[in-house]
Amino acid sequence: MNILTSTYTTQHNAAPFSQIQMSDYQPAFETTIAAARAEIDAITNNPSTPTFENTIEALDFSGQTLDRLSSIFFNLNSAETCDEMQKIAQEVSPLLTAFSNDVSLNEALFLRVKAVYDQRNELSLSPEQATLLDKKYKSFARNGALLSEDKKSRLREIDTELAKLKLTFGENVLAETNNYQLHITNETDLKGLPEGAIEMARSLAESKEKEGWIFTLDFPSYLPFVTYADNRELRKEITIAAGKKAFQNNEFDNQEITLQIAKLRYERANLLGYETHAHFVLEERMAQNPNQVKTFLNDLLAKAKPAAEKEFAQLTAFAKELDGIDQLEKWDGPYYSEKLKQKLFNLDDELLKPYFKLENVLNGAFTIANKLFGLTFKEISTVDKYHADVQTFEVVDEKNELVALFYADFFPRKGKRNGAWMTSFKPQYIQNGVNERPHISNVCNFTPPTPTKPSLLTFNEVTTLFHEFGHGLHGMLANTTYASLSGTSVYWDFVELPSQMMENWCYEPEALALFAKHYETGEIIPQEYVEKIKESASFLKGMATLRQLSFGLLDMAFHSNNPTGITDIKAFEKTAFEGTSLYPDVAENCMSVSFSHIFQGGYSSGYYSYKWAEVLDADAFAYFQEKGIFNKEVATKFKENILSKGGTEHPMILYKRFRGQEPKPEALLKRAGLI
Repeated sequence: MNILTSTYTTQHNAAPFSQIQMSDYQPAFETTIAAARAEIDAITNNPSTPTFENTIEALDFSGQTLDRLSSIFFNLNSAETCDEMQKIAQEVSPLLTAFSNDVSLNEALFLRVKAVYDQRNELSLSPEQATLLDKKYKSFARNGALLSEDKKSRLREIDTELAKLKLTFGENVLAETNNYQLHITNETDLKGLPEGAIEMARSLAESKEKEGWIFTLDFPSYLPFVTYADNRELRKEITIAAGKKAFQNNEFDNQEITLQIAKLRYERANLLGYETHAHFVLEERMAQNPNQVKTFLNDLLAKAKPAAEKEFAQLTAFAKELDGIDQLEKWDGPYYSEKLKQKLFNLDDELLKPYFKLENVLNGAFTIANKLFGLTFKEISTVDKYHADVQTFEVVDEKNELVALFYADFFPRKGKRNGAWMTSFKPQYIQNGVNERPHISNVCNFTPPTPTKPSLLTFNEVTTLFHEFGHGLHGMLANTTYASLSGTSVYWDFVELPSQMMENWCYEPEALALFAKHYETGEIIPQEYVEKIKESASFLKGMATLRQLSFGLLDMAFHSNNPTGITDIKAFEKTAFEGTSLYPDVAENCMSVSFSHIFQGGYSSGYYSYKWAEVLDADAFAYFQEKGIFNKEVATKFKENILSKGGTEHPMILYKRFRGQEPKPEALLKRAGLI
């Protein structure tokens, strides 16, 4: 018997990790894909007239066993993988893609969906049902279901070509990153660098059987070098090397590829009836259209630029006073910023870590969730774990009823990818009168304990824990009928609101007093440290804001206009950066050709969303600050209108219901010290 295709008999229907054999996955995928296909066929071939229930709702409730299997498999492939699992992933991914394409291009099924969609105004649907219908219809229409056969064929060609180009773009950036090394043989050139960075460079040189030290363009090597190395000429060399990746007219050059990607995206949008790629993407975002995004970015720019220019002047004066530098260049920025920060705040992570023992920080997050939303977290050992490091918790409400299962997986290990993320092993939905509760997981890579010390977190790790826990609460408190609209299934520029929102409590003395206690003495973190944390949070924030806005504006320049007239990428980029530049331009550098976020990843026409979500979270937290950071009334409004509602209605409707007004950027600007 294959456990993955059977009904689980576990407590809370939890994933039966201990009973799964690696050999179960492949046959389980084949079986569950076939079962899901049969469900789709039954909906498509239903002789009854299409209705919301027999078509739209039936589609949403179809393929549940396959979805559950996919979430278990792909979550473990990120958090606890091995060669065998990666091989299975390579084999099952094409099967899943083929199944997904077969559904979205199934013409008979689309006609049933369209029949329901065309009579939507006569159906008396609830807001959630209306959203589901709209989403299902668009999942076909936005993937070419309405096109003629020749246009469908061209769409498939474009998609195939784009997939290859994006892959090549990323491969070229990686090759250029790997091809550069700064080889140092003179020890005086290391002056200023931390011991850890020097040690890493020495072992890299040894691994290449070379004398001395080697620095590369990989972030853990590059960042300490440009931040701490006293040798200005070498900082210049490595900074220019980083800026000219895939811009060297060699076999790894991305100029032509960047243009092709932009032009194919534009053609694809035109095929589907949209003015530009940005118009296509933003239709399914809070921002709605390119004009809204550009207005948003330019409004922030107008407010941030004076502060950024003032900070740049301060940094320039500091560099001149310290080293007689007349013109601050790009290779000077990180170096003098760090020196100025140390001078102003005298703040060091090593000073703070004893106050942030992992267990205390996690309990602090739980206590805050209890004060705000009435949740209690009880650690249990009665459900399976996929690794001994994982902690499992029952989450209950004030009536002691189950809200969710919560898995916490905090330490790095072989088989776990870098970074931090929230995911789920089982979604929340309501079917046949039963409210199925979600199983949510937070996965991080924090400083592990040592034989002499517990896990002590840097302040950055503390905010990361709260950030992922915010996503977790969005999943745990979900209370919707349909799984595809539940929890974090929301617009891209809305999903970071709950996570960024939770980070705010890390800066509040009232909240820190609950958990920031010295791991040996139990002493609460001194007020002067709290003040330094708060003060340094807005250090050079104007310059940082300008930098982020410049990337958002460059993204919009490529994707909200017709790109067919672009002939010179560097000149185009320079024009896009005109209003945001502080440092002199470096002729041999071009950012666009290594801007992987938008030309390889999923952020095209979406880079603005980082700042968009910051405006939301600052505005939302200002409401708490007005009424009290543990105010139950505001917390209940946030829970009922944001955290529990998922994607059941347009996010702006939900936000206004919580806040009573649209978000204003003033709270963000105030928090960043820009006004």
